[in-house]
Amino acid sequence: MTNLEKSIRSRFEVIKGMESFVADNIDLLLKPVSESWQPSDFLPDMAAENRDEQLKDFRLKSENLPDELLVVLIGDMITEEALPTYQTWLNRLEGITDKTGTSSSAWAKWSRGWTSEENRHGDLLNKYLYLTGRVDMRAVEVTIHHLIRNGFDPKTENDPYLGFIYTSFQERATKISHSNVARLAIKAGDERLQKICGMIAGDEARHEKAYRLFMQKIFEADPMQAILSFAKMMKIKITMPAHLMYDGCDKNIFTKFSNIAQRIEVYTVKDYAEIISNLVKGWDIENIKGLSDLAAKAQDYLCSLSERYLNAANRFSFAGSAEKFSWIFDREA
Repeated sequence: MTNLEKSIRSRFEVIKGMESFVADNIDLLLKPVSESWQPSDFLPDMAAENRDEQLKDFRLKSENLPDELLVVLIGDMITEEALPTYQTWLNRLEGITDKTGTSSSAWAKWSRGWTSEENRHGDLLNKYLYLTGRVDMRAVEVTIHHLIRNGFDPKTENDPYLGFIYTSFQERATKISHSNVARLAIKAGDERLQKICGMIAGDEARHEKAYRLFMQKIFEADPMQAILSFAKMMKIKITMPAHLMYDGCDKNIFTKFSNIAQRIEVYTVKDYAEIISNLVKGWDIENIKGLSDLAAKAQDYLCSLSERYLNAANRFSFAGSAEKFSWIFDREA
């Protein structure tokens, strides 16, 4: 058996060994459906007699959202709507697979439960944007269609260690993004959008906690390979899940969306650096002992990485010229 084959088998055994831990904690990490919010809780009731008044008030509040914020909100929604791709990816990770689609294994229950909670995010933001009347929904829908067709490759190689490092990072990133949209929404006078994005951010925070906990158990069981995997994922860099978005016309639309998110401080290079720092501290990387020379080098790399990104962030400016977006009827943002 080669070293690679031994490593794969070892990781699979660690993941299988965590099954009882996941089973014992799944009810703490996921909310019961009966206690969960649903998209209709935050939207005008179109079956009510006063629906016209509700819709009028809804649109009045959303009219004051700047186009820059609207573009970022649309990009976030499109990212959430590509959920089928993310569940497909999660179910490819070794040891996590839901073999039948209704498997009773703890990992399969986690995958389905996580997906069911995440599914509400895109639904709610999609309906919100539709009701504003300020968005070219067909252009948005074409972008979602392309994104799911184009797929998603976070470079995790079906490796659960890399996968849980990726999700620990990405869940925190989406929490930060939605929280900052909520902050800007209330500044623009839209309390409803603030609450919507705040609720979504709360879900992301709970999911972040879960994936970080999974990875913490891996660090306890297999510290050498865990730290090497963490360093490997950071060297690959975290690929944003919607980086292959395309509206059928503009091949640079993801870059333009990302630049605006940076410009209005919804998600920035500094946030990227903060997430690295938070994970390094949370998993206590600095104090892991008994490492090989290779793993010790990975440890040093990880402990200095956040500062390197912060230094780089200070050298870049995203204050570019306004760009047209099909999502908002070719208005500039």
